[in-house]
Formats: sequence, C-alpha cells, structure tokens
Amino acid sequence: MADADPQVARHRTPRPAHVPAHLVREIDMYDPDGIEQGYHEAWRALQHPDMPELVWTPFTGGHWVATRSALIKEIYTDPSRFSSEVIFLPKEAGEKYLMVPTRMDPPEHTPYRKTLDKGLNLGQIRRVEGHVRNIAVELIEGIAARGSCEFSADYARIFPVKVFMALCDLPMSDAPMLSRFAEDMTRPPGATPEEMGAALEAAQAGFDNYVEPIVDARRGGTGLDLITIMVNNDINGDPISRERAIGLISLLLLGGLDTVVNFLSFMMLHLARNPEVVADLRSDPLVLMRGVEEMFRRFPVIAEARMVANDQEYRGVTLKRGDMILIPTALHGLDESENADAMTLDIRRKRVAHMTFGGGPHRCAGMHLARMEAIVTLEEWLKRIPEFHLATGASPTFRSGIIAAVDDVQLEWAPQAATTG
Repeated sequence: MADADPQVARHRTPRPAHVPAHLVREIDMYDPDGIEQGYHEAWRALQHPDMPELVWTPFTGGHWVATRSALIKEIYTDPSRFSSEVIFLPKEAGEKYLMVPTRMDPPEHTPYRKTLDKGLNLGQIRRVEGHVRNIAVELIEGIAARGSCEFSADYARIFPVKVFMALCDLPMSDAPMLSRFAEDMTRPPGATPEEMGAALEAAQAGFDNYVEPIVDARRGGTGLDLITIMVNNDINGDPISRERAIGLISLLLLGGLDTVVNFLSFMMLHLARNPEVVADLRSDPLVLMRGVEEMFRRFPVIAEARMVANDQEYRGVTLKRGDMILIPTALHGLDESENADAMTLDIRRKRVAHMTFGGGPHRCAGMHLARMEAIVTLEEWLKRIPEFHLATGASPTFRSGIIAAVDDVQLEWAPQAATTG
C-alpha cells in the first residue's frame, strides 16, 4: 500500500457555483487531519458542534462529506436519490471502477446481489467454520512460542486472505499480486484525480485479466467453491453473461482481500492497549461473541461514496446530479446520537448501532464471513496467547482511503504464557 502522497492533499478543485462558501472544509479522505493519532480519532474529530452535517471539500476531485449518522444512513438506503453509479473517490477514479454489482442500483442490482448471497449466506459460511478455524489455529500456533509478532504482517494479512483463497479454490501464491491490485483500488496512488483514476483503472484491469480465464474454466462446472457457485447462477432466468461474471468475481476477490485484513489489525491494536478488555473477553464465551459486534462498530474501515442521482434540495443544501458525497462508515457508529460514549469500546454494550457493513441494497455480502473470522481469531488467539501488549517503542502507522489500514502493530507476550489448544 502506498503512503498518502502529500501532493494529492494539495490538489484543489475549484468550488462549483452551487456550493456555498460557508460549507467548504478542507477534508482530505486520504490524509485527514490528525490521522497520526489514529484513523477513527481523525474522523471522529469532524463531529464537533460547529461542523455542519453536510460540507464540501476541494480535495480528491471536490465532493460533499456527510458528517452525521442520520445522513450516512439515509444516503446509503435511498438509491433513488443517491446512486451507486460511482462509489469511489475521486470521481475520476470511481468512473474506472466496473465491478458488478456495486455500481448498479435496484432493480438491476437485485439478481446479482442474490448471486453473491448464494455463496456467502450464513448457512454456507457456517459449513466452512471448521476449515476457517483450522487456518487460524495453524497460524497462531506458529506465532505463540515466539513471544512477539507484527500482527498485521504475521496474521492479519495472511489469515483472511488464506481463508478466502481456499473458499475460491485459488492458489495462495497468487494472493500477493491480488492484494496489490486491491491496495491500488482502495488507496490509489497519484498526485491528481486523473493519476489516481489511471492507477485504479490499471488495478481493475489486473483483476479482470486474472479472473477471465478462471471464469471461463469454471462455467458449467459443478464445484462447491465460491467462484463456481456464482458463475453458474442465473440472472433473471438466464445464464450470467461472461462480462458480468468477470466483474462479479473481481468484486468477490477485492472484497475478500482487504477489508477484514485491516479490521483485525485495528481490533488487536486496541486490545493490546487495553488488557482489561482482553480479560473480559476471556471470562465468558458469550461476551466474546457479542463483543465482536461492538468491535465492528468501533473500528469501521470503509469510506465509500454515492453520486447524486438528480438535482435536488437536501437538508437545505442544493445538490446537482453528478455531485459526489462521501459517507464514512466511521461517522455513523462513532456518532454520539447513535451510541453514547461512542469512542469507548464497551463489549457489554446493550445496543450496538453501526453501518460498518454499509446499508441498503449494497449491505456487505461478506458480513457473515467477516464476523466469523473475527470471532474465530479471538477465540483461538486467547486460548494460546491469553495476555499480550503493544511492544515498547511500537509506533503504529494509520492510513486512510476507501479502506483504512494500520501497520506496525507490534505485539509482545511472555512465551511461557502461550499455550496450545
């Protein structure tokens, strides 16, 4: 993943005539102010009392930013006004993004979403739990006796990727290449919107070129892997087209190779800094399972966008068709109007409100797998490494983008305290 380029932050788009000057704020989604203190802390700082609920920034091609939970939920769940025709910023990059069905609105979107759900529904995911757990155990037992690890590199970037490649029946040796494509799509490098668009387009082509022969080979097959299930599904009674199948499987790989990777690192960084939470998780298996939902609330990593579908007045602001609105999921679950004391992770919280998995017709199809991976990670890690802490001198690095990331999560523990399951 490339670090945020300082030139990108300095590239400003002129304010359109319909944008009032008093609503302009300099917010760079790829490098928000204060990110050195934490990704979620940087975004949460926008929710101060003087910040309007909808503002416009000249950065990243120029776009609106929804800063309150009510708007984020409304924009996610109303495709008639806020379209998924373009969902990535800058818009010049988002227009190059062609994966199916994320750029579709209902009703066109619906049958493709049903295809995704066929492979990723709760029943299907429960059937692979044993395999997922075996992968976690193997990785953790290889780490436990060492007494230290860099969690991002030694576990988070391996475990969910290994799970996903196995579910898709793809060789793990291809994962580094696919992960690079994913990085360039979710944090595209470049000094201008046009350069970022070119980087995303190249990464999109990389996915498509990789997927194309796999789709051709598995059409008409009877395998139980995710790809075979999806490319042999009907769309409105007809076989899915080759072009749409390639876009669908490219999306499947993009979603499986980046999001959970980064969530797990944020989760473990917090636990390493808060041993009392770790002790509470160990105290009761039910607390651990319920606590995972609170962790998803506290550590969302996605900041995608919607395109204004038609000229309209929205919350007292004039929006024009084609305007882009960023809807950071962090600003829903961390909004005090949704969750009291929202920056505190409370694994015994009674009501957990968040949009970490998005909302509306595009709610994340992989949410059941993500929850299972988080629960299995905690269960198997705490069996073998019951106490751990952030290494002295560790300096985690936070990065923002369509999917946020944290690196250099250096953990330590007493090796003699590590156990085997």
